[in-house]
Amino acid sequence: MPAVADETPPRAAEKFEIEGNQAFLYAAPRPAPGKPWVWYAPTIKGMSIVGRKMYYEGLLNAGIGIAGFDLGEVRGGPASTAKFTRFYDEMVKRGWSPKPILLGQSRGGIMTLAWAFRHPDKLSAWVGIYPVCNLTSYPMKNLKVTLADYGMDEAAFRARLGELNPIDNLDGLIANQVPMFSVHGDSDKVVPYAENTGLLKERYEAGGGRITVKIVPGEGHQATPSFFECGELLDFIRDQAGKR
Repeated sequence: MPAVADETPPRAAEKFEIEGNQAFLYAAPRPAPGKPWVWYAPTIKGMSIVGRKMYYEGLLNAGIGIAGFDLGEVRGGPASTAKFTRFYDEMVKRGWSPKPILLGQSRGGIMTLAWAFRHPDKLSAWVGIYPVCNLTSYPMKNLKVTLADYGMDEAAFRARLGELNPIDNLDGLIANQVPMFSVHGDSDKVVPYAENTGLLKERYEAGGGRITVKIVPGEGHQATPSFFECGELLDFIRDQAGKR
């Protein structure tokens, strides 16, 4: 999808509140047809993705907005997912596409996938940067935070993992033909590839879903050009925005 604007992208976000939580929006200078947007997570007191020049300028100059909603340290629980839906509703009300492209970085992966599997008809694509995809992986390393988001004790949480874990609930996304892309290092110790993107790829493809994975040899959970200047990731988003 070619660039549609040569104006300078905005350097400050438009901010608005929804039920006491802050949303951030970087609107494209000239939105592409249908007003596509990337929903980025985690959004905690701002959006770190806008500090990545290649992605920031590459998306906005292609007419794709970037937005996020700060719910703090959530892990995909039903209550926080419902709050994300109110953000989605507000973005659609403001005229943005009813099928955003979700982009989850690290723990933002579980935030976006949890929303996606509960609303598989409301996104055009899902993208991950070393994303958490599996509740039995990274979220178990800080179980107190995870249980607080789910509002359960550990026994109840473990008993309901099958219905709560995005990695176990991909059928709706497959049925809606939601394409996916993930870039992940094969030496990631924080969010191990095999337990997250690797397992997502295995199960998504087994069900007939389409997912592209770029494995970065020798790299882990780090802020390197492999993850934040990934041409394939940017091309994937721009292509999906053009199709929808």
